[in-house]
Formats: sequence, C-alpha cells, structure tokens
Amino acid sequence: MAKVRKRTLPSGKTVWLADYTDVSGQRRFKQFDKKSVADDWLTKVKRDVQLGTHVADSTSLTVKEAATLWLGRCADAGLERSTRDAYKQHVDLHIVPFLGTKKLSQIGTPAVHAFADELVKEGRSPAMVKRVIRSLGAIFVEARRRGSVATNPVSDARVKVGERRKSTRPEIPSKPELRAIIGAATGKHRALMLTALFAGLRASELRGLRWPCVDLKKGVVSVRERVDAWGEVGAPKSAAGERDVPLAPMAINALKEHRLATQNGPDGLVFPSAEGTPLNHQNIINRIWNPLQIAAGLFTLDRERKDDDGNPVKVAKYNFHALRHAAASLFIEQKLSPKRVQTLMGHSSITVTFDTYGHLFEDADADQTAVAEIEARLLQ
Repeated sequence: MAKVRKRTLPSGKTVWLADYTDVSGQRRFKQFDKKSVADDWLTKVKRDVQLGTHVADSTSLTVKEAATLWLGRCADAGLERSTRDAYKQHVDLHIVPFLGTKKLSQIGTPAVHAFADELVKEGRSPAMVKRVIRSLGAIFVEARRRGSVATNPVSDARVKVGERRKSTRPEIPSKPELRAIIGAATGKHRALMLTALFAGLRASELRGLRWPCVDLKKGVVSVRERVDAWGEVGAPKSAAGERDVPLAPMAINALKEHRLATQNGPDGLVFPSAEGTPLNHQNIINRIWNPLQIAAGLFTLDRERKDDDGNPVKVAKYNFHALRHAAASLFIEQKLSPKRVQTLMGHSSITVTFDTYGHLFEDADADQTAVAEIEARLLQ
C-alpha cells in the first residue's frame, strides 16, 4: 500500500519517504524534505499507476540520452542531412546545456515553460526558441514510442515568445531586371540561368538534373533527383517535388545549344562542373549568378570595402532563389490556378504556395466585381 513515512538518516536529518508499488509490482521509494510535498507527489503517482502511465525516475532516461535516441531515429528515417544537422544543433547548443542531466519523468509542462523563458533570457531569438521547443517535443514523442516516458509535457505547453512576426514577401526581380538578366546570360551558363528562370527549379534540383529527364521535343523537364549542399544525390525534398515542368521556347533553345556544347559525362548531368561532377552551390552563386547580376547592372556599392583597384565593392542585388520566385510570379501572372502553381513549384502543400505567393493572387478589381455581382443577384 502506498504511504508516506518519516525516516531519520544516519546524519540525524529527518526526511519523508514516499513508498509505493509501480505498475510492474516493484516496490519503489522517493525521498522528500517535507511531508506535504511527499503527500502531493504520492497522490499524483498513485493516479498515474492506476492509469498505467507512471515511469519511475530510476528507470527514466535523461534528456540527453533520449535526445541521442531521437537523433538516431531521424537518421534511420532518412531525413535530409541539413535537417539532421539543425536538430543536432538544437540538442547540443540549446537542450542539453539546460536539460541534459534531468530525467524525462521529472519534466512537466511548467518546466517546459521555464526552459523556454530561460532560452529567451540567454538571448535566443523567438524563432529559435520555438524550433528548439518543437525538437524537445519530438524527443518526448520518440521516448514515448519506446516506453521510456508516459506523457509528453510539450504537447500541453503553450509557449509564446516575442511578437508574431509579420509575413515577409519574397524579393522578386522586376520585368526590366529579368530582361537585363536574360541579356547578360551568355556563354556556357546561359542554359542554367534560363532553366532556373522559366522552370523555377530549386538550385539543388538544377544541380541534380540529368539529360534523360529533359525532353527537348516536348519542352518538358522532369524533376526526379536533387543534389544537396554536401554533394549527396537523393530524391526531391518531398513527394510533391517529383514533377514535370514545361519550358519556355527560349530555355529550350538554350538547352539544345548547351547539349551540343557539353561533353556527356559519366553521370549525364545537364549542368556539370568542369570535372563532370555536380556544380558546387557556392560556385553557382559566386562564379556565375553574382557576376551575371553585376554585368546586368543589378548591384549596390559597398563603400566600406574596396576592390583591387580601390573602387567600392559591387554587391549583387538578389540571391539565387529570386529566379525561382520570378518563375512563380510569371506562372501566376498567366492566371494559372493556385493548385497548378503548387504543382509546378513542387510545394508540399497549397499552404506553402499561398504563404509565399498569396499576395500575387490578390486582385482588387476582381474583388470589387465579385461584391457588385453579389449585390445585383441579391436585389434582383
């Protein structure tokens, strides 16, 4: 029978011992300095034992041990390397330093809120705090799957840090700027730039594109592979990433010329490096994209830095992803449906499409026409 009893330690100190039997029938004890605390704890434990959800502290994993198991699970599930690295940073830099030695069974919802508050106090950004708390929740989910903890305190936590950030619209080059980019895209990299602009492929998808996936007669690119930042070949980011995208005539012609001029390497890559391997992402940015923008006049001057001739350094205006945004904006301008834009862009859900490009679908004139028609039908 569960009970709280007084005990005098060899040192002469008086403590209160909570004595109970767990769900497996094993007798267990927990020591407290105050009888009231012991009584409250034992009342909760008796309820958890009855529900079959109790896990004794002595058998519970530490947060660090559970985090290691979770990271292993992420690797076994085949998550992308960048995702796994981000999760490991959450664990190593934020979770373990604060909670690593604590037992999972000792962490409740108030402790989760206290942890979030401590992260903010230590200078973590609101966005980072939210990501770290999500990772902590995933650690508990995995621990529950293994039977190492009974509940997930993160699921009941309502962590609110900072103010809600206003949505930011992507930077999209204007049409005159896009024409300048097309004009400056000459030579062996023209096909790469035009495919990025008119098909809207991600940089990783361009780097992993192979000639068997390019139908120049039909003018269609089939996205089936990608090459990540570490040069590893794999499937697209999600099932939706596998898609067929039509090409503009200008891009088709550029690819035809590129096909004749490019030596067919062992991997059949459309845009290989000089060695026949996938292009390095930073090389695309630093050696191709940024110089092209500067040649097109799309740059600002950093007067704090000087080039070899003593002139202010020219800084390219857009990141490479701007070409993908431009492709989406052109699709939308042609009145393609949101669902079709989602498909062409390879978004995992329509929510991603609307969150990123929803403002481009807005049409104030159409809204006014719609409400006028509503009024007319109502009053006829």
